[in-house]
Amino acid sequence: MRPIIRFLLRHGVAWHEFAEVSKEIYVDVAREGYGSQGRPTNNSRVAMMTGLSRREVAQIRDRLIDDSEEPAGRRGNRISQILTGWHVDEEFTDAGKPKDLPETGPSVSLSSLFKRYAGDLPHSALRKEMLQQGLIEETDTGNLRVMKRDYLYTTLDPDIIKQMSVSLHDHATTLDHNLNEERKSPARFEGIADNACISSRSARTFMKLVETRGMGFLSEMDDWLAAHETDENKTASGHEVRMGVGIYLIHDDI
Repeated sequence: MRPIIRFLLRHGVAWHEFAEVSKEIYVDVAREGYGSQGRPTNNSRVAMMTGLSRREVAQIRDRLIDDSEEPAGRRGNRISQILTGWHVDEEFTDAGKPKDLPETGPSVSLSSLFKRYAGDLPHSALRKEMLQQGLIEETDTGNLRVMKRDYLYTTLDPDIIKQMSVSLHDHATTLDHNLNEERKSPARFEGIADNACISSRSARTFMKLVETRGMGFLSEMDDWLAAHETDENKTASGHEVRMGVGIYLIHDDI
């Protein structure tokens, strides 16, 4: 999980958001994979399997059924919510423009804004982060002024995230299949070649070797797959599967 968590933290996905997505997947897999006679698993058994309460299971189930309902944990990170509130909440605006806010105070303040839109997150850490990102600045009077309406924690191309998720999914699916003692089909090929005593000079040579030989192998596999692709207009069985093979370089700094 370490590289995945590093990736999530680097791109602004907090634990709460990850936890919400994880709970949803736990419930979805338990409902679809452990039911009887083709029906989804009931809430009580899902709760017992996942460790979630029946109330949480019911809420997540309803969310899965109604795809139009967006989970609260996915509505952007807390800083985005703070900036939006600062610009649209009447308590923190004046004639449609965001007010300069004191740090604390009996009425509207940065502290009250954080309390409303950031919940129990540490306010000092939020203030520091927003200052460092240039989202707010201190005025001559000591108040805080908002500088931006939108906050994108990362400019990472969504297609890159999608490709990463596909790669992780595909490798994990093969591992899960091979480790499943109840599987009804043979184990799938999965293997590695690694060595923990490679010099930095040899490492560069190996990277080029993998790139060259790997692309050659993938091209060969792609040609084979293309040659055996079904014609949907001529297929009678209607049963098709997605198949392929992936190659990735292993590089750990010991």
